[in-house]
Amino acid sequence: MGKTILFRAVVEVLGRPQEHVESTLKQYLDNLKKDARYKVMQVDIAKLKKQDDQELWMTFAEVEVKTEKLDHLTSFSFDYMPSLIEILEPAELALKDAEVSSFLNDLQAKLHQVDMVAKQLRLENDFLKKNTRNLLRNYLTILLRKGGGMTSTQLSTLTGVEQDKLEDYLDSLIDQGQVDLKKGVYFMKEKAIAKES
Repeated sequence: MGKTILFRAVVEVLGRPQEHVESTLKQYLDNLKKDARYKVMQVDIAKLKKQDDQELWMTFAEVEVKTEKLDHLTSFSFDYMPSLIEILEPAELALKDAEVSSFLNDLQAKLHQVDMVAKQLRLENDFLKKNTRNLLRNYLTILLRKGGGMTSTQLSTLTGVEQDKLEDYLDSLIDQGQVDLKKGVYFMKEKAIAKES
């Protein structure tokens, strides 16, 4: 392509605690300044601001950066995840077919990486959810066997699970024929106990 590209980008950080948000933005900017693909021309950092009614803090930096290649813009987008990116110079970009192909292939490679990570996280999340449900079922079984019947308030206190979510889960155990509910008290069904013995 042969022309230097000047672009503006906004990099935001949201989280907690306050010190973590500040240090994360500083780390982003330090990494950008050390990256040989980019020349940082200007940095404006906004004041750290607490989000209304939340324990979250937010800040952002607006940066002007020069780079020599269009594929560096793709890398910048994935590495720094800006909320905004705007090409300032040149006003027009003349691209050869090989450059466009390279750009699209780099973009596809990054998208495949993101997709692979998302699928892996989904599998891990499903595995954790399944195991958590099994642990909760086992814990409820022990509590209801040893303590006889218990209310959802008592079970919520003993398990640490929010009462409304626990009641939803107990409803599913009722549908499966493992638990019964009488006058606000949950207890194990006799046949469910016999199956496990």
